[in-house]
Amino acid sequence: MALLVVGIGDCKVSNDPCDVLVTHALGSCIAVVLYDPAAKVAGLLHYMLPESGLDADKAEKRPFMFADTGIPMLFDRALQLGASKSRLVVMAAGGAQMLDPNGTFNIGHRNHLAMRKVLWKCGLIVHKEDVGGTCSRTVRIAVATGRIQLNKSGEPEQEMTIPSRRIGVNDGFQHTYRR
Repeated sequence: MALLVVGIGDCKVSNDPCDVLVTHALGSCIAVVLYDPAAKVAGLLHYMLPESGLDADKAEKRPFMFADTGIPMLFDRALQLGASKSRLVVMAAGGAQMLDPNGTFNIGHRNHLAMRKVLWKCGLIVHKEDVGGTCSRTVRIAVATGRIQLNKSGEPEQEMTIPSRRIGVNDGFQHTYRR
């Protein structure tokens, strides 16, 4: 098993069944996880900020730091490895209210809204998410199975199961948002 660590402002995509993608320390950052169950392609993005317009120079050097540049690149890389947009399952975690108890900057919430906007523009929906709250998260996905594990500080590990329905139908949408 190869453990591929996705750092802050980073992205990894794989079709190697021996790989497990993992990202740690999701505070206000968001992890976008995608999986094509037929092609066995998994991708994981850990972005920090909603919009690349906040710092154009940084966005050019590190496009995965931002939702509006990182998410489209994540999907492009998955498609290059054989994923199909019509089969993609998209899940997300993070977007917590960290180090900002009064909600002055609301980065977690702004990151969540930016993700939804970018996905909508790409014609995709989030099938399951665990966002908001005040706890840090770790997310990992096994390429061979698509099994997604979510660890939240102070809670037992849980599995974010892939919906067993036709992709693109919004009848089974599930999410958890905590303020």
